[in-house]
Amino acid sequence: MTHPLPAHEPSPPDTPLGRSLLRTPIWLYRLGLGDLLGDHFVLLTHRGRTTGEPRQAVLEVLDTNTVTGAILVASGFGDRAQWFRNILREPRVLFQVGRERRRGTAVPLPARESGRVLTHQAQKHPEAVDALMRALGHDVDGDPHLYERLSADHHHGVPVVRLLPEQPPGPRFPSDSAS
Repeated sequence: MTHPLPAHEPSPPDTPLGRSLLRTPIWLYRLGLGDLLGDHFVLLTHRGRTTGEPRQAVLEVLDTNTVTGAILVASGFGDRAQWFRNILREPRVLFQVGRERRRGTAVPLPARESGRVLTHQAQKHPEAVDALMRALGHDVDGDPHLYERLSADHHHGVPVVRLLPEQPPGPRFPSDSAS
């Protein structure tokens, strides 16, 4: 089943006030207050595709793999989001959750896997995901096939990206054998 695109296609803010509001969480990280956002948000530092200069975005964490340290995020504006376009050009990134910083790689997931992630999120948090999808102009009604379609469409959809650290996180506590 294919749904037409929304009459009004949401896009990232293009006014100075809108961009400033969207960037407010970045200042929390810069002030050393990233812990206030808990493990629900990640500060992504990436390279501008034209200038090569560092750029930053704060994104909501969809899921975290505690063994590998990988973090899943979604681009609600698809490839209209500057950070998404930048990681397609240069996937090497820095990312920070709370005070923990990691070097790594940003990799868009294949459509089927990305769709499974969105479907899983919709099952875990149905009201929140439904509200988010409606705000982005998508009417999915919990249909997993539509989540897969949304994930595959990098322009109008919601692709999911894996932030994979170069090194997995170490143990939180020293082992007993470290005597």
